Amino acid sequence: MNFDPKQTHVLHEWKHGKPLIACQFDPKGRYVFSSSEDFTLQRWKWDSGEKVAWEAHDSWVHDLALLPDGETLISAGCDDRIILWTATAEIPKPIKEIKAHAGWVRCLDVSPDGSQFASGGNDKLVKLWTAKGDAVREFAGHDSHVYSVLFHPDGKFLLSGDLSGKVHQWEIATGKLVRTFDTPDLHTYNTGQQVHYGGVRGLAISRDKKFLACCGLHKATNPLGAISEPLVVLFDWAEGKIVQSQPAAGNKGIGWRVEFLQDDVEVCGTGGTSGTFLFFWKTGETKPFHQFKMNDTARHMAIHPDGLHAALTQHNGILRICRMAKKEA
Repeated sequence: MNFDPKQTHVLHEWKHGKPLIACQFDPKGRYVFSSSEDFTLQRWKWDSGEKVAWEAHDSWVHDLALLPDGETLISAGCDDRIILWTATAEIPKPIKEIKAHAGWVRCLDVSPDGSQFASGGNDKLVKLWTAKGDAVREFAGHDSHVYSVLFHPDGKFLLSGDLSGKVHQWEIATGKLVRTFDTPDLHTYNTGQQVHYGGVRGLAISRDKKFLACCGLHKATNPLGAISEPLVVLFDWAEGKIVQSQPAAGNKGIGWRVEFLQDDVEVCGTGGTSGTFLFFWKTGETKPFHQFKMNDTARHMAIHPDGLHAALTQHNGILRICRMAKKEA
């Protein structure tokens, strides 16, 4: 793999026109999907940027996921619903609609074998579904909105992160709460504005399964004014203890998603008043070894299956594609 974060550059800028929210790649790398504040979903063809847009939820869509074959798209809306779509049809059509949560459905993830998917929402619940959208199990135990869900690569555990900075590890087969990872720095309560702010916005497990990364924000001195700093918190998986805090020091924004590109390299997509950034850290190091700045405000990040490209949804309605390697000849 010709991976070199210091050679990161913008490869494409594809325009939708209305503010974009979430994005996700098809597991086969043929398409990237996104959602917009105009209540539509978009499918972008990877080799050309050709766009198909269609009306979806009666609300914003906060997260997207795809089954491993890339033929079924799953969308999580603020209208209580999850919708399964024919991802590769000329115009995607709904396969099944589910009234999934009471309030916003914030996050999705698909199990490693593709047989199930999980969701989390503002009702403080995590729910497990079959790949066809049938209810399997409910996980109750969070005391605040659930912002992120992630299946462990071994398929036995499910992780869920909330607004309070807690990450619960659940045993999928029984629904039992195994343990909780606490990230207090990712939660702020502002007494003047009387708001809770922050939360575990993204979760990732290293390829060697030794580390759990959680991203979000800290130093939220003015939450409603978007004054905060992106932060990644790194846990030792076996010990369940924090081994490193990785701030994007001096940057005003939110860490929306974190991913391990290699066992020892993380990337976090951030967006805020300082602009859009990709920050790269070596596992265990406090300071990023590289940062790549772009304009406007990113709101989500996804990594292509090839591990060399990142998609970022922008408030200005542009889907930006970055290549984290040298320019192709």
